[in-house]
Amino acid sequence: QVQLVESGGGLVQAGDSLRLSCAASGRTFSSKPMAWFRQAPGKEREFVAAIMWSGGSTKYADSVEVRFTISRHNAKNTVYLQMNSLKHRDTAVYYCAASTSVAYSSRWPNEYDYWGQGAQVTVSS
Repeated sequence: QVQLVESGGGLVQAGDSLRLSCAASGRTFSSKPMAWFRQAPGKEREFVAAIMWSGGSTKYADSVEVRFTISRHNAKNTVYLQMNSLKHRDTAVYYCAASTSVAYSSRWPNEYDYWGQGAQVTVSS
């Protein structure tokens, strides 16, 4: 059974940093993407960043590029999201997701098959 477990969320002030982790178990996702999405209250889930397990190519939403960095540790089967210079508008529940169906760093939620439970990130202004 595939499980994605996020950790590292919390309450910070604007300008601070946080690092989210997503530990995957139950299978490997070689040649497939992992991604982070987020959902703020009353808004649709939106793409944040994606990375390929093999090769490590990445893709970012315009709103987070330069401030956020996605990375992976293949041996630990873990994906990270380093978030710097956090802004109030980054407040959301952050979800990691894994795909078994596409072989590129997709930004579309419906192309991801497995989801974590979510980690709350709150940035006070």
